[in-house]
Amino acid sequence: MEQQRTLILNKPLPKVMWQLAWPAVVAMVLYGMNNFLDGIFVGHLISNNALAAVGVAYPLAQFAQGLGTLIGTGMGAAISIWIGANNQEKLEKSFGTVNYLTILFSIFVTVPCYFFAEQLVYMMGGRGEILDLGTQYFQATILGSFFWIYGLAMNMIIRAEGRMKTAAWMIAVGLLVDVALKPIFIDTFGWGVAGAAWATNISMIIYSLLGVWYYASGRTSFKTQFWSVKKDSAIMKETLSLGMPGFIMMVMIVVQNIVVFNALAKYGNSADITFFTAVNRFYILLNTPLWGLMRALQPVAGMNYGSKQYDRSIRSYRLFSITGLLILLPFWLFAMFSPAELLAIMIPHMAFSTAQLIDFRIYMSVLLALPFVFMAMVWFPSVENAKPATVITILRQLVFYIPILLIVPPLYGIRSIYLASAAIDWIVFGMTIYAVTRSAKKIRASVLHV
Repeated sequence: MEQQRTLILNKPLPKVMWQLAWPAVVAMVLYGMNNFLDGIFVGHLISNNALAAVGVAYPLAQFAQGLGTLIGTGMGAAISIWIGANNQEKLEKSFGTVNYLTILFSIFVTVPCYFFAEQLVYMMGGRGEILDLGTQYFQATILGSFFWIYGLAMNMIIRAEGRMKTAAWMIAVGLLVDVALKPIFIDTFGWGVAGAAWATNISMIIYSLLGVWYYASGRTSFKTQFWSVKKDSAIMKETLSLGMPGFIMMVMIVVQNIVVFNALAKYGNSADITFFTAVNRFYILLNTPLWGLMRALQPVAGMNYGSKQYDRSIRSYRLFSITGLLILLPFWLFAMFSPAELLAIMIPHMAFSTAQLIDFRIYMSVLLALPFVFMAMVWFPSVENAKPATVITILRQLVFYIPILLIVPPLYGIRSIYLASAAIDWIVFGMTIYAVTRSAKKIRASVLHV
């Protein structure tokens, strides 16, 4: 732990970023491939309606991911700060609370979601064959929720230690299992969309077992009571507080997708749902390098803040954000110039109109702003100031996104969804830059008054 701590606290920031970021970026791109491959295998091996069904149901499954993110980002941010402050007592007690929250959340999400799966998919806008297939996919996925929550949380905590390479190879193993099983379960066994879900569930079981092996065998960089299932009220409060922005973001994404898919179902048709599913999955895939940078930024910002190197923590946000922009730029340019070729990867038998390709470009335009927004969402909790991230996330969905998406499509049709989405995210970008600048000034001012 001391060697990693010395690297993060003392070495030049570009060197620190390189050593932590590249395995984290690889890890998250691999993790994001699970969602993307579902679309490719389902679209090619079953039908366009099956792809639309997976697109409608998948946001519901993200609720379990949100709970894993709540534990992982919250405990991860806290652990980064405790490592920076050398707080061994809290580090040792941390996993009792992780295990307690995982069990509690798994029961909370699995039972009601399984039994009310059809109603939930209907709420998302599923109708007819899309409703039937979406229910099958969601029920299969939700049965693996314990492993989605636990595996994701543990991997995030491993990354919070700065062990990015370890986290990356664990995700890679899970992805290989997923890729190997998907065509077998979907096509050979004839399980259809449920087969795609079960392939991912098994990969998440492997993913979780690797995390158990890492912590239970004492390979962690700090001493911990791994098998403990005992909540510590102070640790749980800090975990939930620091992890709440990430959780709210995931919940708001689910709410956002409820609005979007219902608008598509009401004012469009199944082909429109299929097209949006493909567009959105490419959008998410191109986001995944940013998720890796976020995970790498967390220990850098948190440990430096915990050790009172405030300016270094602030500079890390700027460095990681600009790096994210540079990583995305070539992929963004390719998406702008060759949208039809990209979309054909997921929807092989669909001719795209000029209007659809324009909608794709509009939706993707905001990618250039996302590095600054995403890095802020993890930087705020890492400097013990989670409130701006929470407020921005809630404003994006409840004040902007939901009202606009309820009003605009009935007046201007489903194409307005793409334009409105992009406009909202550019506004959020401006709000984020303002909030980061203000927070950085407060941190620097507090140092001057000490």
